This record gives sequence, C-alpha cells and structure tokens, in this order.
Amino acid sequence: MGKTIYYIEDDDNIRELVVYALKSNGFQAAGFMDARAFYKGIKSILPDLILLDVMLPDEDGIDILKKLKKDPQLKDIPVIMLTAKSSEYDKVVGLDLGADDYVTKPFGVMELVSRVKAVLRRSKENEKDDVIEADGICLDRKKHLVFADGEAVELTYKEFELLDYLMRNKGIVLTREKLLDTVWNLDYEGESRTVDVHIGSLRQKLGQCGHLISTVRGVGYKFGKK
Repeated sequence: MGKTIYYIEDDDNIRELVVYALKSNGFQAAGFMDARAFYKGIKSILPDLILLDVMLPDEDGIDILKKLKKDPQLKDIPVIMLTAKSSEYDKVVGLDLGADDYVTKPFGVMELVSRVKAVLRRSKENEKDDVIEADGICLDRKKHLVFADGEAVELTYKEFELLDYLMRNKGIVLTREKLLDTVWNLDYEGESRTVDVHIGSLRQKLGQCGHLISTVRGVGYKFGKK
C-alpha cells in the first residue's frame, strides 16, 4: 500500500486534480476543503505527508502548520505548503515554522508529485543517525535538542535544520546556494540574506561553540575546527 497523502485545498477543481494524480502515482490520497474537515480526517488516520494551502476559508494554512508542529503526535509529518504568494519572505515564514517545501501557484501537477516523492525520500533518510556529536556540540534529531558544551541551546526549526546539515557535512564548504536549496528548498535568485541572518543567529546562540561555523569568503560556510 502506498504512502498516505492529505491535501487541504478549498478549490474543488485543483483538489480533485491533485488527488487524482497522487492516486495515479501509487499514493493513498484524500482531499479536504477546509481546516475543519482536515482535523476530523487526521483523527482517524495519520498521513505520511500533508499538502497544505495557505489561503483557506476557515483557518489560515500558517496557523494550521503551527498547530501541527506543536502537536507531539503530528510534528514529524512532512508538510509542503501551496500558495499563490511568491515572495521570499512568505516562503521563509512557512519554512521557518517547519514546512519541508514550498510550491507556488500555478504549479504543474507532475512537478508537485515529484516534490512529494523527494520530501518523502528525504524524510526517510533523516530517520537515520538521529544523534550526531562533534566538537562539543550534540544534536538529537528525534528529540529536537541541541547541547553546546553541555548547555541546552534553544533554536528555531530552521536554525536546527541548518546546524544539522552543517554538522553532517563537517569540514566541507557549503555554498549559500546549496544551503538554500537543501535547508529551505528555495530556488536561488541573486543575493539573499536568508542564510547569512540564520548563520549569525546560530553562532550567537551556540556561544563559545559559535566559532565552529566559519565563513569562507566569497563561497559560503563550513562547520568544524580550523
């Protein structure tokens, strides 16, 4: 039996088309026209992935995402946001709250199916090696905890994902483009301060361990002792 996908979308035509495409590609798929119907559905069967439209008639998709990420039973379900909004700010808001990907309308249905498959593959890979330790920093993916020199560090969702990716690529220089593509799933277009701002915040929160994230001028960032 294929993975179960839930799609919350108030446009009947779009919802039915996407659900049909998902079923045609071997998924178990169900569509919901609003938040109320979705909450009722998720009580009976937990999906493997959620496609979530931002603009809904009864509750904003961002608010739904916040509730999902606060619920211990639901917080690890991958979420792909779908919306007509296309600015980088809107994308970062959703992704920083814990969304795994962001697709803007209008979108190609087969492209969306490919994004679903990619996020599910990544989620499966992320189940491996839940705890990683390096140079005084301990990161636990399953418990979503970080310790620096034995002290607990409070990170936002994307700061956590960024640190995790840097640590798993210790000693490797990662470009801003690569970090945007992997951690935020954003197409890189010109200059973006998104990575730099998160790196700065991450260094500050890590305290004396912050120096482990070094800047490689003109290229990007690297984790590890110099």
